[in-house]
Amino acid sequence: MIASRKKGAGRVGEVRLPPLVEHTFPNGLHLTIARREPIPLVAARLMLEAGSAADPVDHRGLAEFTARLLRRGTRAMSADAINDAVEFVGASLGAGAAEDYSAVSLTTPAHALERMLEVMAQLVREPAFPEVEVETARRRALAQLANDLDDPALVADRACARALWGDHPYGHDVLGTARDVERFSREQSERFHRLWYGPRIAQLFVVGAVDPDAVLRLVERVFGGWEGGPSAPPSLPPLDKAAGAGRVLLIDKPDQTQSQVRIGGLALRRGAPDWIPALVMNTALGGGFTSRLVNEIRVKRGLSYGAASGFDGMLAGGSFVVSTFTKTESTWEIIQVAMGELRKMRAKGPAAPELARAQTYMAGLYPLRLETNESVAAALAEMRLYSLGEDWVARYRERVRSVTRAQAAAAARQWLPGDDPALVVVANASEVQAQLREWGTVDVRPLADLVS
Repeated sequence: MIASRKKGAGRVGEVRLPPLVEHTFPNGLHLTIARREPIPLVAARLMLEAGSAADPVDHRGLAEFTARLLRRGTRAMSADAINDAVEFVGASLGAGAAEDYSAVSLTTPAHALERMLEVMAQLVREPAFPEVEVETARRRALAQLANDLDDPALVADRACARALWGDHPYGHDVLGTARDVERFSREQSERFHRLWYGPRIAQLFVVGAVDPDAVLRLVERVFGGWEGGPSAPPSLPPLDKAAGAGRVLLIDKPDQTQSQVRIGGLALRRGAPDWIPALVMNTALGGGFTSRLVNEIRVKRGLSYGAASGFDGMLAGGSFVVSTFTKTESTWEIIQVAMGELRKMRAKGPAAPELARAQTYMAGLYPLRLETNESVAAALAEMRLYSLGEDWVARYRERVRSVTRAQAAAAARQWLPGDDPALVVVANASEVQAQLREWGTVDVRPLADLVS
């Protein structure tokens, strides 16, 4: 076995993780333990480096569908038995997928950790995928996709992902489409599990009131015999330019009296050298209530109650998106204002007072993100998945405060979309189409295209 190693934290006054105990088992599973007391609660997060980006081309959404089914029965436990075991001790247990990973998450009283990790191990190692549960999960997924059509903001977000990424593995929604879900079968989930669930691409994080030595012995017992799965995570290609750059994707929702607007482009991966300068710059642009976009769109003009922007960094790249909405007749104006703010930020970056406010806001908010065992487990998983470095948490606020105007301006020039962004609007097409022609060729699509 590879020897365990303990890591301390940094200088006085920093936001610090608890000392970590780490261990890699012979099957490849990596375990990280963070002891946090005195509250007798524990969070455990098992992360597998295969998410919706590993979906088969003709079965988009299969990673999420498979993850949801894990809790619906194992070789030894029915779904009801799992529910009873979890509820009896007051724990919670769930599974799901994102673009870059699938995860099983557990919160439990410390006294029940042994039993709950045994259940978690069964879900991961021996899911049964009962046919009746597959059918139930399919109906629920189809109902969710249908219901999602009533949320114009969600429709716009999904359409924006397609406009940015196109046929890239990041270009489809984690849930997939109705056409995909209708074709899912027990055999397909079994195959996805067989291909992508294995210890060599898995990491387990246990955070809370625990004895690290006892956790090591417990994890070795319940996960030590785990075999199979891939030898490496899926390989994802980069994408240099947004699929919909210079065009307008107009999703026709005839009952709309407002327009949901997204302005986006491809950007940097999470943890890139200029990730922190980009985040600080964006906080000044649209990442806070005192940002430029809020001031220009909401405060000065009253075009919308909300306007925001943000970077979404993943393993193979990332994206930047401005999100807002307005009444139908002011669609052109809100796009014009947002584009103007993007141009100004690209040209000069944030002003000194804006930079200082953004840094204070980000540095002050960061400790709140690490208050619970669950949030610490999630932070550890993020650090490892995106190779952020062992000092990521300890030095995060220091790095935020050290960003210069020149660095923020360089990030703006590099990563904000230019005058040919991917533009997505969800609205009554007959009332807004003419307003959008200035921004490129308008591609009008029916709402059903997003789920079919």
